[in-house]
Amino acid sequence: MVYDCIIVGAGAAGLMTAIQAAEGGLQVLLLEGQKKVGAKILMSGGTRCNVTNKTVSEKDFNSEKIIYVRNILRSFTNTDTIDFFKDSGVELVLEPTGKYFPSTNSGKAILEALLRKIDAKKNITLLCEHKVKAVTFENDQFILKGDQFHYNGRNVVLTTGGLSYPTTGSDGTGYRLAQSFGHPMLETFPALTPLSTQDSDLKSLSGITLEVQLTLVEDGKRHFSCRDSFLFAHFGFSGPSALDISRHYLYAKGKKEIIANFIPDYNENSFQEYLQSVRQKTPRKTIRGVLIELMPQRLADIILKKSDTDGSVAMDQLGKASRQLLINKCVQYPLDVTGVLGYSKAEVTAGGIDFSEINPKTLESKLMPGLFFAGEILDVDGRIGGFNFQWAWASGYTVAQALKKGSLNEQKDHQNG
Repeated sequence: MVYDCIIVGAGAAGLMTAIQAAEGGLQVLLLEGQKKVGAKILMSGGTRCNVTNKTVSEKDFNSEKIIYVRNILRSFTNTDTIDFFKDSGVELVLEPTGKYFPSTNSGKAILEALLRKIDAKKNITLLCEHKVKAVTFENDQFILKGDQFHYNGRNVVLTTGGLSYPTTGSDGTGYRLAQSFGHPMLETFPALTPLSTQDSDLKSLSGITLEVQLTLVEDGKRHFSCRDSFLFAHFGFSGPSALDISRHYLYAKGKKEIIANFIPDYNENSFQEYLQSVRQKTPRKTIRGVLIELMPQRLADIILKKSDTDGSVAMDQLGKASRQLLINKCVQYPLDVTGVLGYSKAEVTAGGIDFSEINPKTLESKLMPGLFFAGEILDVDGRIGGFNFQWAWASGYTVAQALKKGSLNEQKDHQNG
């Protein structure tokens, strides 16, 4: 049998591509190398699965061809995602952060909804434990080979992901298959990954969560800043703010450091004014008493230690130099970042297949007609908040529309032939 379309990788992008392509009547074969599909769907967002966001634009993503990303996102919007899952029996709930989660708070609901749609299509064949090792093109057909199998198809879609969380099957296979057809790649590196540190004092704060403003400074210039939840961990730092800044930290080539503002409602000047106000109104209030009203107690104690300040000292006894040092440690704390935890804990891969040889409207290869790409394999990575899933849904949808249009044109050519 020659399939109209063979999709390699049954993650978010692969499942969406298969569902949408099958709705156009195409015979679809979906191949997954793992024993089960959708591992990242089940584990993302702390297993809750952040499906999309209230507002999505190209500004939420990184890519060498960001205009291409914008056009794809517009083809299948966050509203389309919400409607798609509602039609699939899953209600998405908007949280104050702008993130959408399934009402069940479980990624299982998302995966089951996608698999119900797959099962309902008689023209989709899903095969697990079928790891594709080679793709060739012979006699107007693609031939996909693995251990003890080979399949023929008119079109191939690579939705194999990148290198993040390799235990889920993202091992770079898709990159190698694309490169076998001459596709150029941009350097890959882990994104949305925790940061490591050797600062034992900060490691001792493991388990504390608070809102923090993080700023990346490269060669003395501010390059990126984000404000979100921040988690102290036994290895270093995690939480949305740390994850978001990680890719920018890795990408920076010059002298770099990450500055933390532990009381992000204040900057240096406004915090100075606040302390002056407290000193005037409650001069006998201790410095420690002031800090623990603004941050977790254990963090306040570390700040006092790092600034060599006696927390029992009253506000009206705090000297100007000591006050300035304390301010700096609160709003401009240079984090001792030694690196990142890497692909093993990264939620997404930055870099990937270069858009330079891909049709920006269809995501079809310019080098090998009939070869398509969707999802994380491409040079696209979004910030935390459901954006990478939205890219998976949108790119999968875009490819499926191109496949359906191509199939329709073939039918017309055949009829006119």
